[in-house]
Amino acid sequence: MTSIPSIKNGKPRLIINYFIPYKEPRFWLIYLFVFIINNTFSQTHTNDAKFGQAFHLSVKPWDKSKVDKNDFLELIEATCEVMAINQNPSGAIIDPYLKREHQYSTPYFAFAVGVLLKAGKGKHLKAAGIKAMEHSTLAFSKGSKAIPDEHGEFFISPLTNSLQFYKNHVSQDQFKTWTERMRTPLEVVMQNFDGRINNWRTYAMKGEWNRVNHKLSDKSFATEFIETAWNQYSQKIRIVNDKWNMYQDWSSDPQSLAVEAVGRGNLIALATEGYDGPSSPEIWKAIRKGTYTSLYTQSPDGQAPPNGRTDNHIFNDVLYQLAFDVMAEDAWKNGDQYLAGQYRRAANLAFKSIYRWQRDSGPFKGSFYITKNHFDPKDRIGYQPASQWGNYTGALVQHLAEAWISRKNEIPEFPSPAEIGGYAFTTDDSFGAFFANAGGFQVMVNLRGASVPKYGLSWTPLGTVRMVKQGWDGRLGPSDGEHDISKNSTYQMKTDNGTHVDSYGPQSGISFGPEWKERGHWVRIADVPSTYRAEAEIKFVHPLLVRFTIHYTYVTGRGGPYFSQEFILTPDLLVTRLKNAQSHQFGLTVPLLENDGRPLITSISNNIAQTGYSKNGDQQSFIGLNKDIKIVSDAPSIQSTYGWLKPIRFESEEESIDLMVYPKTSSDMSSSKMHENFKWTANGFTTPLAEIKGNLYRGINIAGGEGDAMDLDADGESDVVFSKKCRFMLQLNDNSIDQVETDQDVIMTYQGKNHTLTAFQPFTLN
Repeated sequence: MTSIPSIKNGKPRLIINYFIPYKEPRFWLIYLFVFIINNTFSQTHTNDAKFGQAFHLSVKPWDKSKVDKNDFLELIEATCEVMAINQNPSGAIIDPYLKREHQYSTPYFAFAVGVLLKAGKGKHLKAAGIKAMEHSTLAFSKGSKAIPDEHGEFFISPLTNSLQFYKNHVSQDQFKTWTERMRTPLEVVMQNFDGRINNWRTYAMKGEWNRVNHKLSDKSFATEFIETAWNQYSQKIRIVNDKWNMYQDWSSDPQSLAVEAVGRGNLIALATEGYDGPSSPEIWKAIRKGTYTSLYTQSPDGQAPPNGRTDNHIFNDVLYQLAFDVMAEDAWKNGDQYLAGQYRRAANLAFKSIYRWQRDSGPFKGSFYITKNHFDPKDRIGYQPASQWGNYTGALVQHLAEAWISRKNEIPEFPSPAEIGGYAFTTDDSFGAFFANAGGFQVMVNLRGASVPKYGLSWTPLGTVRMVKQGWDGRLGPSDGEHDISKNSTYQMKTDNGTHVDSYGPQSGISFGPEWKERGHWVRIADVPSTYRAEAEIKFVHPLLVRFTIHYTYVTGRGGPYFSQEFILTPDLLVTRLKNAQSHQFGLTVPLLENDGRPLITSISNNIAQTGYSKNGDQQSFIGLNKDIKIVSDAPSIQSTYGWLKPIRFESEEESIDLMVYPKTSSDMSSSKMHENFKWTANGFTTPLAEIKGNLYRGINIAGGEGDAMDLDADGESDVVFSKKCRFMLQLNDNSIDQVETDQDVIMTYQGKNHTLTAFQPFTLN
């Protein structure tokens, strides 16, 4: 077998993941040494929240989103109309499944309707909005026991900000009554004034500062409360101590990347609404870096990342949209027009992503599902206990309304990092995730799986859980994995001589990753989060080509098989090779989405497994590249947040299992023809879409990589030469260069002419 291009030639990189005492000079000398080593021997540009500048040229032709802020109002109005149908005579929004008012659904509805009125919309909802304000402010004034589910912290901000929206729609006496109710002391409103120190505390911080801005609370009291929450009640260390300033909710292990946006989002609101206490600079620094990092965790189709409790809920994407919109205005105000444009683009991607889960028929028409599927919400697929129709429908319209308010400037879009690619990085170990992106094709790997249940569920399966390509239906992914922790995958068995050995119960997990046979039983990597974890090794990073290896190792007990899975990621497709160092019989598991509340069209042949929503639409194809590939599909399906995943196992008698992941659009070549025309070469491979040669990529309309020269027409002669080795991108038109961008100041020789190029500044030739 022709070997896969070696990805063991990467230059060494030392990484320090531990805390360096700032008062110890010797530790700073060590840090300086490591920094020099990293920057001398590794030219990897991760282009994330810490490293270097990013390339600007996009891989594919790029168009503006054509999103107007008034589009938000259409979705808010349609959803609020459904919520109003479920309002009782007293003004409460009644959850149609719980048959009662739940948490903060009513004040969020009141706020959303208020924003509609401010925008000159939703006049037919005005009476419902006024009733909701009356009901919610009355409950607020009576304290936590009168507030649904004692969620007083969540009431403060929407009700405070709603006062201005309704002032001209009610009598002076009613407005005065509402205003006085909103002066109710914080300790009366909060159910546990000294508890609830996760993201719930940030709702109180944000809300109390809202009240200061509306002269409903004393500034000195609010400042003391916020500073105490920041410095003593753990809010600071949750975000400042994180590697990338992501907010750690400490509510699941690994941490929730879904809930992360909640705490960070409330801190963003606190800062941007003018908090000027002593910790303000520190808060600003953390939210700017954390939100910049989240540009790189967003998928190219606009989705927030999965993992942790409440993942794959639709309001997660709206939280990302809101954060990006607010930080776009911040960057614009500070003169960084390019970053502002990237934030605005990312916000638009997030907004457009939610349309696929809008309900289009029945009494709920116009509103949204709660989780990212089309199952009946009464079945609660992917729900946590707090996942209810009332509160999370309210959250969607609340945050869309906040996003509408936040958009103050017409900010020109620029391609987002998720569309450009050229990065690979690992989150803080508390989150345990790895992200890589080449030219708008993102891969996400969970390096740790949840072994401690949260609400009896395992929210984070070990292994690869997301593969999404720009301009393609990311639901086909896999965009999810699953581990049913209630079906314990490992247990202890006593042998005849009294010793104990590990044995395995039923397979209950699934992700894109290794599967092996042990004592006659197949075990998937997602089955064993308590005994396995993964490490990511980054080899090469470029917007057109990313190489990395995921190492799966046994971390407790007697040991187990070791796997390395090599990835070559390009803008078009992914090629992966799974190897086992021992002699276990093994395979590569593929989660094939077969039903998300609606049946998909799936097919399995001798070497290809694929799925799609229609014969002529987007398809995800998993193509076996081994000569003797075998596909086994007899395992029962597992229901994830996204839907039913069919476990497909690719096996081979060869030393490794080689697989191509080919996200196909309707205009692309068929999977079978792609397989027929795939060829290994001495240092890469060729497909009808592109050629990979070492660290160089040559496609139809774009080429680049790392080197000092490149042959563009495959005649054996270099068509473009650089004065020194660099990373570069070439946008092509009929094999001629239109634009070029490099990561260093170099001189490029092309068609007999020299061109002086400045690092990370696109240069147009024609």
